[in-house]
Amino acid sequence: MTFEEGTTALVTGASSGIGEATARALRAQGIKVFAAARRIDRLEKLADETGCIPVQLDVRDRQGVVKFGESYAIDILINNAGLGRALGSMWEAEIEDIEMTVDTNVTSAIVMIKSVLPGMIERGRGHIVNMSSVVALYPLAAALYGATKGAIHKLSRDLRMELQGTGVRVTEINPGRVISEFYNVAIDDDEKLRQTVETNCEDLIADDIADAIVYCVSAPWRVNVSQMEILPTEQTYGGTQFVPFKKRNQ
Repeated sequence: MTFEEGTTALVTGASSGIGEATARALRAQGIKVFAAARRIDRLEKLADETGCIPVQLDVRDRQGVVKFGESYAIDILINNAGLGRALGSMWEAEIEDIEMTVDTNVTSAIVMIKSVLPGMIERGRGHIVNMSSVVALYPLAAALYGATKGAIHKLSRDLRMELQGTGVRVTEINPGRVISEFYNVAIDDDEKLRQTVETNCEDLIADDIADAIVYCVSAPWRVNVSQMEILPTEQTYGGTQFVPFKKRNQ
């Protein structure tokens, strides 16, 4: 795998999980990596270990995102920052959690793309990698989170159409279960968290997704991997469910 000399990447949500693993993997390929997240202490540790450039940035900070995009020439955007608050029943969700989830997963991702895209188009090259999920493709009892990732799915597809003739590529990554801090942030109830994370199956690890991303962005220019669905061998989706309504005959 080879990249042009001076290739620069921006990885959001780089302080842990898939973002951190991707920053490491891209640095291993010799790419200049801006690793962005809110937790600067973790980024500085990552920088010491990999040589990436730590950037303390909250993706919900509109002015900060736009300023960064205008200040640096980014060739590869790994649009990874996201969360899953209000992961359970929509009707039990706090309004603050709904707003945070939509703002982080959808609006912030769009603003991040907008901030780096003009430079990519001007240079005639670039790659947008949007971190989505299998919940964007299949029904799951997590309506809010699924809706935000469904938006990223449609965004990626339509953006690919908009960018015809620009030389800029777009990839959507749709992981299944990955070992990360995602559920620890999404679920407050300890017992529900335990039941969710203990599957007795072998989940993906962050390096699996990072390796897939490196493949997508290092493919020959003529190749655009538009979408990649990655599941643990022991996980699948599909089928139907029948759940009786207990009050039907009352």
